[in-house]
Amino acid sequence: MSLYEIAFSGQLLPGAKLEQVEANLTKLFQADAQRIALLFSGRRIVIKQNLDFAAAEKYRQAMERAGAQVELKPLPVDVEEIELAPPPASTATSTASTESSAGKTSDAPAILKVTPRDEYMAAFADVEAPDFGIAPIGVDLQDARPEPEAPRVDLSQFSLAPVGSDMGEKPRDTTAVVPDISHLKLQD
Repeated sequence: MSLYEIAFSGQLLPGAKLEQVEANLTKLFQADAQRIALLFSGRRIVIKQNLDFAAAEKYRQAMERAGAQVELKPLPVDVEEIELAPPPASTATSTASTESSAGKTSDAPAILKVTPRDEYMAAFADVEAPDFGIAPIGVDLQDARPEPEAPRVDLSQFSLAPVGSDMGEKPRDTTAVVPDISHLKLQD
């Protein structure tokens, strides 16, 4: 996406009067007369920068309606060049060298050395960052977990009661109280 800047050098549109343009810009920018006088110093002053084209065009139109001739200029695009580090040595050669030197293989990943590109990145020059590879598609990256064991509970002190035996339950009241409804009558 291209970015633009709006700059003003104190130039007026043909037919515009200085006093009227100053008044219009005072109203447009809601600034005092001293700040508006700085705009007409003859130096190129950037009004706004890092605008997309639509926003920059709105600023240009507003300034031209006020009578000021502005410059709409695209900003240069800074492209940062990055020097890529060489790829790490292949695992076959590093495995062979560790086997010959230590007599056994090492599961530790190779250490990637990065050269700093500027003074800010120089602070990270001595950081040891392992060069982790990318796993093939479909590989489970989570460590295997053992199946959970059921808790060992000693139930030897418990026994089952025979079918139909009383387990200490509160006996149910089998005698139901029937209310006296002899005094009730139905009317036709």
